[in-house]
Amino acid sequence: MELRHLRYFVTVAEELSFSKAASRLYTSQPSLSQQIKDLETELGVKLFNRTKRKVELTEEGEVFLRETRLTLAQAEKAVSITRQVAQAKAFRLAIGFVPVAEMNVFPHILPAFRILYPDLSVELKSLNNQQQIERLRNGELDITFTRDDVQDEEIDSFLILKEPLKFLVPKNHPLAAYKVVPVRMLDHQDFIIVNPSESLPLYNLILAFAEQNHIHLNIVQQADNILLNINLVNIGMGCSILPTYITPIGQENVVLRPLEPELPLIGLYANYRKDNASPILATFIEHLKKLPFKEE
Repeated sequence: MELRHLRYFVTVAEELSFSKAASRLYTSQPSLSQQIKDLETELGVKLFNRTKRKVELTEEGEVFLRETRLTLAQAEKAVSITRQVAQAKAFRLAIGFVPVAEMNVFPHILPAFRILYPDLSVELKSLNNQQQIERLRNGELDITFTRDDVQDEEIDSFLILKEPLKFLVPKNHPLAAYKVVPVRMLDHQDFIIVNPSESLPLYNLILAFAEQNHIHLNIVQQADNILLNINLVNIGMGCSILPTYITPIGQENVVLRPLEPELPLIGLYANYRKDNASPILATFIEHLKKLPFKEE
């Protein structure tokens, strides 16, 4: 049974004439009669009493008419709501991000983009790298800003910027007395490091730097977020290495010192699903690629 069968039935019931109903439905009378017969056969009941002079609904037909109108009304409501959702999605942009994007990217693009699309609904989700990629894959997010350069059959990525890492040390720590800290001095120092579940790229970059310079970091704490990381340095639990964007969040008892050799750069990437055909997303990506910075 299809919705068209129900619409045919309602039209005949309203007209009580197969010829008039066929005219309304822009179909032939024999075809319409056959559709109604098929419907009656499927239901196993007679919906109409037919004579040469008139067409009448049976008792079963009266009941079926009432319920069919409710079914068709609900179907129309479902179509309307679905279209509304599609229209809303067309003017919605769901963005996942790590904090550096909030501080160094969004101010460069979102104000102008909101002027370009005043009716656009922008949803911002502060999530770690892994959470963002998971939600990007399942369609909850349109675009993400992560430390991961994701390149696979589903997702494409491009570089937004690169920023240096900074060495953080408590103000009363012996290493704070150096204007430039030799990397060898970090050997066996107490260290706070980012939890790899929060930012595996940063975690790996720090450990790779230590390995390349033949130093052992005495990791006393893995911090679940940047603020905790900074606060643990602030209370003297150890040193740390974090991206440059944390500089404005500095605490009273934390100082930043350059290392020799210098710390590496860490990237920020925009990621999006290749099958996302949203014109809003396409325009957003186009604007992102025009941003003037690639390295801080």
